[in-house]
Amino acid sequence: MAGEFLSARDIRLDDRVAIVTGAARGIGRAIAHALARAGAHVIYADIEGGATGLATREVAGQKNCGRVLGMSCDITKGDDCRRTAEEAVRLFGRLDILVNNAGKGPVHLENAPATRSMKFWEADADAWRDVISTNVAGTFLMSHHAAPHLIRSGARGRIINVTTSLATMQRRENSPYGVSKVAIEAETLIWSKDLEGTGVTCNSVLPGGATDTDFVSAPTRAQMRASGRVILQPDIIAPPVLWLASDHAAGVTGARFVGNMWDETLPLAQAAQGAREPPVLRES
Repeated sequence: MAGEFLSARDIRLDDRVAIVTGAARGIGRAIAHALARAGAHVIYADIEGGATGLATREVAGQKNCGRVLGMSCDITKGDDCRRTAEEAVRLFGRLDILVNNAGKGPVHLENAPATRSMKFWEADADAWRDVISTNVAGTFLMSHHAAPHLIRSGARGRIINVTTSLATMQRRENSPYGVSKVAIEAETLIWSKDLEGTGVTCNSVLPGGATDTDFVSAPTRAQMRASGRVILQPDIIAPPVLWLASDHAAGVTGARFVGNMWDETLPLAQAAQGAREPPVLRES
């Protein structure tokens, strides 16, 4: 209805086709669920393929949901990324949306056998390299294999990269995670320019604070709760993702949006403007 107020959660994405990586749990699952409930057909891609079945069962068959499918995918392996993109097209006829969420966080480094502390010279070098390989190269590989299909979708094509706050990127004892997210911000800006003229957009989203996922260790989350610090829920990121995936965000590219800055009481355009942050990397 003309003039009807819409929030991001009222957006419909019926018949669009999405891949969400790292979708078995946490932020990835929240994003995949939101897209499916908006009517998109969603492939829940995750290195833990068995866990995707548990995630998809939470929404499969719900009223107004798109079709959902769990798939095993290690984003550090090009063949897995290619197969996942091709399977989306084989099953649903097209690919419109890629959400690059899969990655490894500080806990991966903390738990590595050779890590003596989180200072870069006392960290497990192999685990450090593994985080970069997964977060940076993995995001590239999935996007590399998805992009030709997205380009065929034209103005419906979307790449949405999940990143983190500027403060987190610079926090002491937070490499390589912070390093990897700066790199993903650079990927977002460069790819948005590479895709000019195709109709496909590339943007980044972030929750806007510590989020209740296994990227933050359980003891750390317990300490935060005990001290009264706010821990965001994973679905805080859903509104900007839904908006970016929709026609409402046509032509918006190379931008960065923060979940906890999105005000659902505002019209979509105003909510998006309020949640938009300047790029982490700026041209001189």
